[in-house]
Amino acid sequence: MSSTLVAVPSAVPGGLEAGVDAHFGHCQMYTLVSVEDGNIANVEIIPNIPHEQGGCMAPVNYLAEHKVQAIISGGMGMRPLMGFHQVGIEVLHGNGAVSVQDAVSAFIAGSLPRFSQEFTCGGGSSDGCGNH
Repeated sequence: MSSTLVAVPSAVPGGLEAGVDAHFGHCQMYTLVSVEDGNIANVEIIPNIPHEQGGCMAPVNYLAEHKVQAIISGGMGMRPLMGFHQVGIEVLHGNGAVSVQDAVSAFIAGSLPRFSQEFTCGGGSSDGCGNH
């Protein structure tokens, strides 16, 4: 049985019907979706954590602690993108998915591109987090 835990930055209140937040690090919550053999098996909502302790790497490590294996994001800076690679979390570009359900369905279909440097945002902040 193939199983993957996918995180999607989400608007309030989270869950499959929630909108996808534009930037992973500044979202209010993450919807964690367990995909087993091409089907949604479980959905959990967790709050985001503040950046103060650990900067941009705080949410990266937080998701790694929750055993996330992939994240679908619309935007992030280069520093967290590299951090996700370091902790073994695959980063996929959300491609404009409107809801968490749409994003996860695209993940299951294999139609999301790998998040590459071209998708990163500079955001103008000195820490590379971006300002979304």
